[in-house]
Amino acid sequence: MEYEYWLAAMEKLSGRKKYLLRQHMKSAKAAYYIEETELERLSFLNEKDCHTIKQAQKSWDVHARYEKLCRQGIRLVLVFDEKYPKRLGQLSDKPYALYVKGEMPEECSCGAAVVGARRCTPYGEKHACEFARRLSECGVQIISGLARGIDGMGHRGALLGKGKTFAVMGNGVDVCYPREHIGLYEDILACGGGILSEFPPGTPPQGFHFPRRNRIISGLSDVVLVMEAKEKSGSLITADFALEQGKDVYALPGMIDSELSGGCNRLIAQGAGILLSPELLLEELEFYGKTVSGKISQKNPETEKVLETGENMVYSSVCLQPKSVNDLIEETHLPAKEVLGSLAALEIEGHIRQISKNYYVRS
Repeated sequence: MEYEYWLAAMEKLSGRKKYLLRQHMKSAKAAYYIEETELERLSFLNEKDCHTIKQAQKSWDVHARYEKLCRQGIRLVLVFDEKYPKRLGQLSDKPYALYVKGEMPEECSCGAAVVGARRCTPYGEKHACEFARRLSECGVQIISGLARGIDGMGHRGALLGKGKTFAVMGNGVDVCYPREHIGLYEDILACGGGILSEFPPGTPPQGFHFPRRNRIISGLSDVVLVMEAKEKSGSLITADFALEQGKDVYALPGMIDSELSGGCNRLIAQGAGILLSPELLLEELEFYGKTVSGKISQKNPETEKVLETGENMVYSSVCLQPKSVNDLIEETHLPAKEVLGSLAALEIEGHIRQISKNYYVRS
C-alpha cells in the first residue's frame, strides 16, 4: 500500500489519469519506478503530468509517509478496492481514493445528506437537528460536511438520535475544520461514524475544495435534505449533484422574504420534495413500518416541573444549539459551581443532554 498511497496523494494528477497510469503499469509500485522515457510516451499524460510524477518520485519517502498514515489511524480506500462505497462507484467523476478515519457508511443502510447555510437561523438549526435526530433514530445514516451551521446541527441531531453520522471534509481527515467543531469531530468517531476525504492528510481547507467534496456528500446519500440556503450557495451545488446522480432532493420551506430560505423555496418551486415533518419524510421514503418496531413513535408532552431558581436560569439558557459550560456561566451570571450543579441535576432529570464534553442541549 505504500506505493498506492504515493500515487493516490498526487493532487495535481487527476483521478482518471491515476487510474489509467495504474492500469497501464499493472501496479502503483511499477508506476513509481517507471523510466522517464516510457513515462513520456504515454498518450494520456501531458508534459505537466509527467513533471508532476517525476517530482513525486524524487520527493517522496514512500515507506516513511505510509507509516505516518498508519500511525494517524487513517485508512486508504482505493476505487478498485472491494470496500470502496458502491454508491460512489456509480459516479462518472468518482474520487480515485478516499482517506478514512473511523468507519464508512454501511452499504445496506439508507443515507441522508443534511446540508444548508453556515450562517443559518434558529429555525434552520432547530429543524436540521430534529430531522437528523428522528431519521437517525430510525436507522438512517446522516451525512454532511462538518461545517458551521446546518451541517454541524445535522451531525449533532444524528448523535442525539443514537445513530451514525459521517463527515465529508474539504481538507485532510487529520485537519478539523472549523476548529471549534473538534468536540463534534471526536464524538462522530466515538459513536461509530467516520471522517472521510478525497484530499490527502495534511491538506488545508481551501475554497475550491468544498464544491468538489459536495459531490461525495450527495454520492454517499440516497436523499439530500436542504434545510436553509440562499439562492446561490454551496448547498444548491450539492442539490445539483444529487439530481445529476438521480437522487431525491427535499427542501425545508421558509418565509418568502427570508434570504436564507430563497434557495429552498426555489428548489420546491422546481419540484423538490417539501420537508413538512420527519414522520412524513419517513413515510415518503418508505421507511414507515420498517425501522422502529413497525411504527413511528410520537413525542411525549413535556413533563411539568417546578425548578429551583438556579436550575431554571440554567435551563432557560440551554437550547437546541449546543452551548458550553462557559457560555452558560456568562449568560446566567451564576457561580461556576452552581451552574455545574444545576447542569448535573437537569441532566439526571432528563431535561437536558450532554452531547459532547461540556456542551449541552435541551432534550
